[in-house]
Amino acid sequence: MASPRAWAVSDETSKLVTTIVSTFTAHFVLLWNSYFPELPLSPPLPSFDGRAVLYPSVQNLRDYMSWRQVDCHINNLYNTTFWALIQMGGLDAKEAEKELAGSVAADKNEILFSRFKINYNNEPDMYKKGSVVFRDYELVEPGSVSEVVDEDSAKTIEQLELSKTQEEKDRKRRAKAIITVQHVDIIKDEFWERRPWLLSNKPGKIPKEP
Repeated sequence: MASPRAWAVSDETSKLVTTIVSTFTAHFVLLWNSYFPELPLSPPLPSFDGRAVLYPSVQNLRDYMSWRQVDCHINNLYNTTFWALIQMGGLDAKEAEKELAGSVAADKNEILFSRFKINYNNEPDMYKKGSVVFRDYELVEPGSVSEVVDEDSAKTIEQLELSKTQEEKDRKRRAKAIITVQHVDIIKDEFWERRPWLLSNKPGKIPKEP
């Protein structure tokens, strides 16, 4: 029999996922005309899915996030080259797909630069790295945090019972944090070292008002 806590966590996770996906879909449709006024929405309308995955360790989580960012780069490089061949190279979809079959990243970069004078490195980071959404606090210098977050410490933090006072303080600090969307490298250690709150389950320091 599943424990009440396991059931509660599962139920809460499902509720969060459905709330996030439905809210995102509603705003996507609402703001469509602001970005594509010349292209009215028509069926089939946009729809999105979502999932919540529990990973057993911090390293597993980082590996997954790194894979997602690499996948974003691979897909965008393919799409950029594919549509360049169609829109600037005069090929149809089948011809473009055939030309890219079996190609590697270097091949696509060569096609973009030699044929269309497109340097993929100059493409916006939003498309190459994707969008990373997180609570933002005051950045810390790498190595300045004495507490190292590893698998063991992460497990310990999750199991700690905070006092009611500390819980309330943490809740208020999280509420004051800014939710930010950035297009940054999350594969290197620097991103995580400068934002230790992302893996420690402890809110960071609220930046001072300018």
